[in-house]
Amino acid sequence: MRVPHVDIVVPVRNEERDLAPSVRRLVAYLRESFPFRARITIADNGSTDATWVIAGRLARELPEVRAVHMDLPGRGRALRAIWSQSEAEVLAYMDVDLSTDLNALLPLVAPLLSGHSDLAIGTRLARGSRVIRGPKRELISRGYNLLLRTLMGARFSDAQCGFKAIGRDQARALLPLTSDTGWFFDTELLVLAERAGLRIHEVPVDWIDDLDSRVDIIATALADLRGMARLGTGFVRGSIKVPQLRGPAAGWAGGGRTRGLPLQIARFTVIGVASTIAYVVLFLLLRLAMPAQAANVISLLLTAVANTAANRRLTFGISGRSDAARHQVKGLIAVGIGLALTSGSLAMLGSARASRLAEVSVLIAANLIATVIRFLLFRYWVFGRTERPPDAWPPGRRAIGTVHRNEMATQGERTN
Repeated sequence: MRVPHVDIVVPVRNEERDLAPSVRRLVAYLRESFPFRARITIADNGSTDATWVIAGRLARELPEVRAVHMDLPGRGRALRAIWSQSEAEVLAYMDVDLSTDLNALLPLVAPLLSGHSDLAIGTRLARGSRVIRGPKRELISRGYNLLLRTLMGARFSDAQCGFKAIGRDQARALLPLTSDTGWFFDTELLVLAERAGLRIHEVPVDWIDDLDSRVDIIATALADLRGMARLGTGFVRGSIKVPQLRGPAAGWAGGGRTRGLPLQIARFTVIGVASTIAYVVLFLLLRLAMPAQAANVISLLLTAVANTAANRRLTFGISGRSDAARHQVKGLIAVGIGLALTSGSLAMLGSARASRLAEVSVLIAANLIATVIRFLLFRYWVFGRTERPPDAWPPGRRAIGTVHRNEMATQGERTN
């Protein structure tokens, strides 16, 4: 067939039962209801059953279908390989179980074909979506997407819905930056797209959970967390460099000190919870060998250094070594307030007579109060931007400012 407008990839691995009926149903929809020229690419990645035989038979029988075989498994690997070589204007994919109603396909690809958007996703978490699935999967999905918004500044609502499309040119710019070969590929591509300034269009979908799904939820969740950590580390270190494809940069580490207050609070809270857990664990371990006050001081100092470094990079978007020592010194001063609160709380409690549970409870309460104070100090003092008055500028800069003011005054006199 001629080069299609849309190339719809259906990744499969050991799907001998669902492959033929799903592909036939998709072909019928394209023939009857889809106004653009489309091709279906069955991407068999590492099947060990009759999936590849069925895929070949469908490709010979149906002119809209082709089949591609890869020895190694991995949805991300299959999509990257096929999308990188496709000549179609829009590259899409959907899960073989067709959990998403096919009526959402045209709204998915139309904004890309018209040039209105660069990437489109189906979402099960937006208003207007109708979803049938169990509470466990619903909770995991919402928790995962909340984590993405909190830690990585993502603005899209549903990273995991198996129903997405991207423009060919945008895909060729971003695919070389992706490295995940499995389920995290979707999230990785979306985060990179946002950082590149691409416009992401969301389509509320009708979605019915596949009760026979063989996805290992726990293993997938752990892999997703590792993927988020890898992406975040790459952005902070500068090892992942995303080109600016359209509009202002968006995303995980690009906002710097101008990052919005709600996002700063969310990230500061996550880091604070992790620091508190580490603090409590250290305190309990050190308490076995030393008095409560000494254990408190050491635990607080160790976690404070790590907390300041994490907030410097993740919450306030400051990277590099410039001013790092000054930030740590100011951070320790801010932590001094926490030390005074926790030490004073222990003194009031009378730690010699108190139980370990009472000590820990009082310390956690004191740390929560100190955390609020520390955030304000971090935002407005430790990492706050210090603007120098004109008199503090270097001579060259001061001279430029003086000339500019003189020119403005002269122009005003001429106007008068």
